[in-house]
Amino acid sequence: MKKTLINELLGVKHPIIMAPMFLVTNTKMMIEAMNSGIAACIPALNYRTDQELKNAIQEIRTNTTSKGLGINLIVNKSNIKMKQQLKTCVELGVDFIITSLGSPKKVIEQCKPKGIKVFCDVVEEKYAKKVEELGADAVIAVNKNAGGHAGKLSPEEIIPLLNKHCSIPVISAGGVGTKEGIDSIMNLGAAGLSIGSPFIACEEAHISEEYKNACVAYGKEDIVFTTKISGTPCTVINTPYVQKTGTTQNWLEKLMSKNKKIKKWMKMITYFNGMKSLEKAAFSSTYNTVWCAGPSIEHTIEILSVKEIVKKLI
Repeated sequence: MKKTLINELLGVKHPIIMAPMFLVTNTKMMIEAMNSGIAACIPALNYRTDQELKNAIQEIRTNTTSKGLGINLIVNKSNIKMKQQLKTCVELGVDFIITSLGSPKKVIEQCKPKGIKVFCDVVEEKYAKKVEELGADAVIAVNKNAGGHAGKLSPEEIIPLLNKHCSIPVISAGGVGTKEGIDSIMNLGAAGLSIGSPFIACEEAHISEEYKNACVAYGKEDIVFTTKISGTPCTVINTPYVQKTGTTQNWLEKLMSKNKKIKKWMKMITYFNGMKSLEKAAFSSTYNTVWCAGPSIEHTIEILSVKEIVKKLI
């Protein structure tokens, strides 16, 4: 695989990042990915406490000899842990941070002096230009084939567009699960790729076997958008459970997604009164019952180790 600016920025052999996946990515996956010559990123929110996040970073450092250790930070006001998470990342000297869902200004200001690279998720040109002006080292172009919260533009649209209007590297995110797919994206002008869904069904993931087997059994035509988990459209596997519960919020879910205080009280009420019908209506769709994935599971035909998945990709 040809060398790009991403190899230089991250000090990795291949310009690929194992994308951060909420409740999926773990330290073992990070270690195996980094030791296979690619970068890897884990959501800070996969850890409930700051000490757990510190322990994870230190464990990864102890068991890897290469660079490319990344942390994903949600940078909007909903993440009340962000300030401490950023402080921990700076103190322990991670290699890079991927910012999502908000302004990366504070992250860039604190990371730049420490040599920590900052890559920012963007879905369109105006946000890419904004983060470049703030000092981002690269943009992650989230296209419409991405898993989780996808963009609106195809890779063929967004990569040339961002390259035209930005001078920092463009990393493509979404829809790739093969070496041929990587080559195609690189030929569009991407300096690297962020790849997530092909790693869900790996041996090292601490998720249910049912989730892994669903990634093997289902394909790109089985990916649908749902708003039932958080209110924001998110790509999931269209399992019989999803078909039964639907993909749009009911009136109660809409109400709670707009008002977190109501959600808190509703949980208390259903807990104490045993209102099962209400509980089922309001809390049935969670990340444990609805499985996030992107169209690139089309290329997942068996459960493999992270090392084997990287080998297939390169």
